[in-house]
Amino acid sequence: MSASLLRRGLELLEPPGRAKAPPGLQRGRAGPRAAGAARRRKRAPEPGRNKATVKGRVVKSAIEEYHKKKPVDHLRENLKYMLKGRLVADKAVTEQVLAQNRGRKSKDQPPEKTEKKKPEGTVFTEEDFRKFEREYFGVP
Repeated sequence: MSASLLRRGLELLEPPGRAKAPPGLQRGRAGPRAAGAARRRKRAPEPGRNKATVKGRVVKSAIEEYHKKKPVDHLRENLKYMLKGRLVADKAVTEQVLAQNRGRKSKDQPPEKTEKKKPEGTVFTEEDFRKFEREYFGVP
């Protein structure tokens, strides 16, 4: 038997002349659980208008409700706003913002650009080689 059923039974057996205790002391509960128990208890239905009936209800137009909830297209306003300011950000600033938004994983990083090696040319000319040949080998 639950405690609430026991309490209700005791209230029924209460003598009719005895007055009820004040609300704070009525059930003998105190502490943090008392508020939760009071919240869980359902209220008795109040006498008044029955919500399940149709009497007195204003009929809403389905078309009006549709137009109220219809999505609004803001494309033109947004385009005007975006095209109004033609301030172009600095290249360094845009690179910094993109770097901050990129993930830290290697798959999120862009491939590093490798510098192409230029074919190394010689410092000496053909005339220098002929001069060296003449001096070293003694060819006139």
